[in-house]
Amino acid sequence: MTAVPGLIAPGTLSPTVDPVAVPGGLRVIGLDLSLTSTGVALPDGTTYRIKTRSETGDRRLLHIRDSIRDDLAEHRPHLAVVEDLPKHAMAAGITAKVHGAVLCELLDAGVLYAYVVPATLKAFACDNGRADKAQMAAAAYLAAGAEFADDKGGDQADAWWLRAAGHDWCGLPLFSMPQAQRDRLSKAKWPDAYAQRYVMGAAA
Repeated sequence: MTAVPGLIAPGTLSPTVDPVAVPGGLRVIGLDLSLTSTGVALPDGTTYRIKTRSETGDRRLLHIRDSIRDDLAEHRPHLAVVEDLPKHAMAAGITAKVHGAVLCELLDAGVLYAYVVPATLKAFACDNGRADKAQMAAAAYLAAGAEFADDKGGDQADAWWLRAAGHDWCGLPLFSMPQAQRDRLSKAKWPDAYAQRYVMGAAA
């Protein structure tokens, strides 16, 4: 994928073109959930953020829920890969509200889902469980030329890597990577082997 710096307007979908999208017909959505800025990587490889304002209180959940509902209806993913809540995180209780709302949408839509903790995702992307946002974005660029507009918090980059992890789990990787990094995904919470075969059958 190639994206020309300066030609992607802030707030628009990014990357604009993804030649490695949907290999084998598999549709995976990556979700980096947050009450203030949720990163979404759609099955076609584009990414965006769902931004909310704190003054709207818990009604922000409705905005996030509705956006995800629209994405599921339009793109009909076979699998959703969600960034899991880190253990002992102070803000986990707040983010858990978003997880609950989105999980209901995934269940209603019949979309299988997996959870990947941040440290595992970073180790998969960067071979470093403590990689920062800049390193995650740089790794995406090195892997596939991906660039992300309006992504200061790294939410889109994380969602992009979650989507890539889903493709890897299904045996349809988006790009080449060292096997040692791929092996880090064994620590994630994936659906069982029967569900994996179902996803692959649905994508065929």
